[in-house]
Amino acid sequence: MNLFEYVADRWSRLGLQAWLHVSAVVQCTIIAAVIGVLIGVAVYRSPIGSALATALASTVLTIPSFALIGLLIPVVGLGVAPSVIPLVLYALLPIVRNTIVGLSGVDPAVTDAAKGIGMSRFGVLTRVELRLAWPAILAGMRVATQMLMGIAVIAAYAKGPGLGSEVFAGLTNAGSTNSMNQALTGTIGVVVLALILDGIYVLISRFTVPRGVRV
Repeated sequence: MNLFEYVADRWSRLGLQAWLHVSAVVQCTIIAAVIGVLIGVAVYRSPIGSALATALASTVLTIPSFALIGLLIPVVGLGVAPSVIPLVLYALLPIVRNTIVGLSGVDPAVTDAAKGIGMSRFGVLTRVELRLAWPAILAGMRVATQMLMGIAVIAAYAKGPGLGSEVFAGLTNAGSTNSMNQALTGTIGVVVLALILDGIYVLISRFTVPRGVRV
């Protein structure tokens, strides 16, 4: 059986796995974005706080994904939890870093002008600074999403959702009839989905970022 026949015969199951893979990545990116932006807002005015937040987020990336998931399994069990927690943690670095960079790069003259017309500190942050920092934040989310597409494959080790189960099944059953088809289907599927999501980010940027401030 060639690859196309394998995919055609199992299209419904593979479609569901692809959807679960994308859904997990997107949801974890959104969660990480909320946490990362809040951290960035809290520390961007402090050089020490910014360096510490970036260093802590960077430290997570030094932990191999297999090891982190393996350490979480005895604590939270198998399934969604040991998959979501690592994905959120791995997504934090680019979002936190870009939030800090974006907010720090806002021209002080712009914020002074906003304060001069009577805006509160919260109003300046939400209506001026975060809007101007949005291109950088979106770029961080875009990088995080691409990272998570690959890392989510490893989540299959903890019975997590997505195309990783195809890859692991193919590698585990190496030498069997469809082992190569399984591994290739999962791998190619992840690549295709990553490209589609990247294209969606391009569209989001085009519709939400003014041309003059695109990064």
